Amino acid sequence: MIIVSVSDQLLHHRRNSGVWYTYPVSTAANGTGNAEGSFQTPLGNHRIAEKIGDDLPLFTAFKARKPFCIYDPEIDDPKKDWILTRILWLEGIETGKNNRGKVDTKSRYIYIHGTHDETALGTPVSHGCIRMNNLDMLELFEHTFPGERVKIKT
Repeated sequence: MIIVSVSDQLLHHRRNSGVWYTYPVSTAANGTGNAEGSFQTPLGNHRIAEKIGDDLPLFTAFKARKPFCIYDPEIDDPKKDWILTRILWLEGIETGKNNRGKVDTKSRYIYIHGTHDETALGTPVSHGCIRMNNLDMLELFEHTFPGERVKIKT
């Protein structure tokens, strides 16, 4: 089970052992909301729909969920919203709140993913996704599974 606390900018993950692990994150600069086009982090109950990037190098950059380069801070645009290292693609499970229609988390392409701007973690700066430190993302990815529950709360 994963719990994302937007107010605390923290992600808590309960492993199969029962032990909780906590990671700093960045959620949306525009706050919370489930509407398509809002650039907000969606609230409610979700699950991991897909895990993307297994066995790829650290700092692999993704475009349309496909790897296309290794991020290099010396030459790559730091103003771009880079999706790095791994992707946990989220799917809402509450019809009318975060599933189907104009509130569908999966069709909004909301992910938990690594970020190029690790210094901003703890501050809401994303375009809706949940950004993580890349090494933390690797660790989380290794201990999650498709279908695992994710709760995003204020």
